[in-house]
Amino acid sequence: MHDHDTSERLASYADVLAGELPDAWTSFHLPADAKDDLAELADRIWDLDLVAASLAERPLQQAAVLSRPDGAQLALLDRHDERDGFLIAAVAPRALPDEAYRAVPEPNGIALADDPFLSAEQVVGDLLARYDSALAQVRHNALGGIQPSQPDRVVLTWQPDGSVATAPADDRAGAVLVANGFVQDPQSGIYRLNGDDTQAQARALREIGPRLDALGIGTALQHPAGRAAPTSAPASIPPFPAASRTPTTRSR
Repeated sequence: MHDHDTSERLASYADVLAGELPDAWTSFHLPADAKDDLAELADRIWDLDLVAASLAERPLQQAAVLSRPDGAQLALLDRHDERDGFLIAAVAPRALPDEAYRAVPEPNGIALADDPFLSAEQVVGDLLARYDSALAQVRHNALGGIQPSQPDRVVLTWQPDGSVATAPADDRAGAVLVANGFVQDPQSGIYRLNGDDTQAQARALREIGPRLDALGIGTALQHPAGRAAPTSAPASIPPFPAASRTPTTRSR
């Protein structure tokens, strides 16, 4: 089979597979001349089994990347063992610290048959279930001392640099935070409010309380264990209900 035919086959399969997966997956093809992108993708493939063994024998020559709106990605690869079908593997998020992956089992990839419709069922029932579990764990680990929020409660945590950070569980809450000066890290999902201007910070914190309350979302302000809120912050920062002072424990 010619290289062009192989590329078309991989790209077409990926398009169909993405359309069969839940949650609005999209796909794009990385051809052989996208060497830097292929090298970066190979480094992020989250596998220590079938796909890792394949890459050890033959470097990545092309791939299709399937992406979900929340940042999750899957890599679709050719097989080189004379069998029909493809390999598919989870892709690790960018920019998370190495410690976040500690003790998190790799969501190893799987082999797919030549039928993308049947393969979609296999991906959903096997790889995606393990990938989502691993993603949730590493993102939780990356939070460090930031207590995860609940759908009906946003927990804000003072940081050592004077900023305030939170990991809301609701897109509605995220929109309110961004409208009041918080900036989201797209990989960890953490929203941070800079503490350089404490008056602006205090004003933003006062604003978000009523706006979140109107959505049925409560708020709480906490300090990581053993740390006090910066003394430069005004004492009038919102009268949030007390939150637990015990930070989230990282998995080991």
